[in-house]
Amino acid sequence: MFKTLNFTDIRNKLKQAFDARVRIVTAGLSLQELRALLRGDPPTEKPNPRYKVHVTSFLFHIRPKFYKKASTLFTHTWRLGFFTVFFFALELITGLVLMIYYTPSPADAYNSILNLMSNVPFGKLLRDLHRLGAEGMVIFTVLHMLRTFLTGSYKKERSFTWLTGVVLLLVVLVLSFSGYLLTWDQLAYWAVTIGTSMAEAAPLFGNQVNLLLRGAPDIGAGGLLRFYLLHIVLLPLVAILMISIHYYKVAREHGISMPAKFDEEDLSVDVKKEANRRIDFLPDLLAHEMFLTSVGIFVLVVMTAFFYSAPLEHIANPQQTPLDTQAPWYFWWLQGMLKMGDKTLMGIILPTIIFGLLFAVPYIDRNPHRQAYKRPAAVAVGLLATFTIVVLSYMGLPQYGIETPAATRIIQDLAPEEGLGELRSIPFEELQPGIYQVNGDMPDELCPDLLWGCHTLEAVFAEFSERVHQAEQAGKLPDVEAVLVIEEWQADLMKVTPRIIWTDSQSGVRKTYEKHIFLHRDHNRSE
Repeated sequence: MFKTLNFTDIRNKLKQAFDARVRIVTAGLSLQELRALLRGDPPTEKPNPRYKVHVTSFLFHIRPKFYKKASTLFTHTWRLGFFTVFFFALELITGLVLMIYYTPSPADAYNSILNLMSNVPFGKLLRDLHRLGAEGMVIFTVLHMLRTFLTGSYKKERSFTWLTGVVLLLVVLVLSFSGYLLTWDQLAYWAVTIGTSMAEAAPLFGNQVNLLLRGAPDIGAGGLLRFYLLHIVLLPLVAILMISIHYYKVAREHGISMPAKFDEEDLSVDVKKEANRRIDFLPDLLAHEMFLTSVGIFVLVVMTAFFYSAPLEHIANPQQTPLDTQAPWYFWWLQGMLKMGDKTLMGIILPTIIFGLLFAVPYIDRNPHRQAYKRPAAVAVGLLATFTIVVLSYMGLPQYGIETPAATRIIQDLAPEEGLGELRSIPFEELQPGIYQVNGDMPDELCPDLLWGCHTLEAVFAEFSERVHQAEQAGKLPDVEAVLVIEEWQADLMKVTPRIIWTDSQSGVRKTYEKHIFLHRDHNRSE
């Protein structure tokens, strides 16, 4: 005889079947436990099923089951490690989408970027997020390493974790540099050309490395494809591997270091007990990280919407080197070093020694203490190195240590070959045709016929006049005459010509330097 099932039995069996599926999806959490987790309630079963997730889940196995409370203090970690991984994840997601629309060839790369920004829905937003994320990844990686050094969190069992961090720093720098070329514009092309040329200075095999990077004596299709494959395949895989090792060491072996005072000072039993109190990853720290992720995405979207736009200059031209070519900002320190001496010494040997010392930090610093006042030499070295990097970065700017003719420098600063500059920021309506003479026209009386005046044009002309006067007083532009000529060239198109005429102090010949800038009515309209 068949047993008759009532409604209650059917409901219980369905509930059990559904609960079993939930446990499969959530790596062991029941429906009731999942509800308690989302509500912030204590575990409903023993042993704690939330710990089982870290054993059975692919996503959570590299995360620790809990942290000691003191190690989660915001003022101790500043969440720098978390945001480093956050930016890397952002780069992976946005990069995968951007790959769909990008063509890695000199003939199509630049146009594919233009198409992405103009015709792909939210394409410009994705590109801005990707570029801004790359900058953020470099910044937070460096800050995380600096925080780890200053708090002495590389000592003892954490020495290997420090080594993986140094490798990640190198990977992040090269990853960002490899993506720099992909836009195939002037600044990127020449920055990478100069950067790869440093490989030639390497002893013994410099020429071979340079040829391997470029794919030819000059960067072309082979070089672009190499950098593209480095950027989307090899370096991301290496980064994922090293991040996994880094996280696994923290999760399974030593955890995040606590503030040094809890390990080295004679604190009360209650204070130490509270410092060592467990904070479970599920749900407390997971909810905190979800909050940080939301804040990070919100800030990035606001910045890209109102304050930041990924630069894109003119298409790469191997026949013309633009003035003020410079490396990405995170390599300015290296560019500054190159200005100080031999390319082999300053560009290859010394940077190799610097990174070698970074690797050796846990083995050089044998001081057992972590508190700053107990290790003054190490802290002083760290702060001195940071200050040195900042100074070298300033020296790496194109304006430092490179003498540019005064007239060229003045006009280049007002209207750079690549980038916008002050002159191109003038609204079209303020571009009143005329010849404005330095020393002849007052900077605040250029547009008497405009009801609202032309404040931007007046400010630019005042800056132009001031720079010319300074150069004249310094003896760099004897007998100088300077004008700003604005002409109506075509309908909705103005031609602006800053012109400087002076007497060469050596030859006595009158010289002229000028630049023609064409500005359309929509030249500075917000995108």
